[in-house]
Amino acid sequence: MKVLLIEDEPKMVQTLKKGLEEHQIEVDFAYDGTTGGLLCARNDYAVIVSDVILPGITGVDLVRQIRNKGNHTPVLLLTALGLTDDKVAGFEAGADDYLTKPFEFRELLMRIKALARRPNTQYQPQQNLKFADIEMDMATKTCFRSGQKIPLTPKEFALMEYLLRNPGRVISKSEISEQVWNLDFDTGTNIVEVYVNFLRKKIEKGFEVKLIHTQFKNGYILKVEA
Repeated sequence: MKVLLIEDEPKMVQTLKKGLEEHQIEVDFAYDGTTGGLLCARNDYAVIVSDVILPGITGVDLVRQIRNKGNHTPVLLLTALGLTDDKVAGFEAGADDYLTKPFEFRELLMRIKALARRPNTQYQPQQNLKFADIEMDMATKTCFRSGQKIPLTPKEFALMEYLLRNPGRVISKSEISEQVWNLDFDTGTNIVEVYVNFLRKKIEKGFEVKLIHTQFKNGYILKVEA
């Protein structure tokens, strides 16, 4: 396995590099976002691990940049910022996982291995999805309700897609976290609730029939209910 590490603290780079190599993981590294972007373009990596605050361009901008170029390598962001808004920004840019500093090395290793096992084409189905008056065009990544286009961000789209693939079934927060974000569920974060609320505001605004319902302490269910 080959990993790209982008971090501006040389001591941390050397510590993480040594630890990863002891687990048979080859490591390339860069101390700034611009150099990291160049390495992404030149080489293939199983996982990219990047700090958020970097010289040159930020880790979030770097993720956005490589995604716009069609690079779907899993990205793990490292940051001292643990707020939900910061995580939302990273996920919307195209990051796959988020680890808040300080962290234990074994947790970083676990996250890297989990991302390396994840197929990059997880959300690339060909058929359109339909439920009630909602339709998702999987080729163009667009969503409609009663023929009206609903603008969704990438993570909102992924969440709506998962709900559409599991209608009439209560889906737990942990399942959503694992299947949509590819993360182990963290009870200390409300990222799932935040995105469900984002989605409700867009999918249900102006429509009498509600589709996304909360099952107290259990999760969420997609069903038709006025």
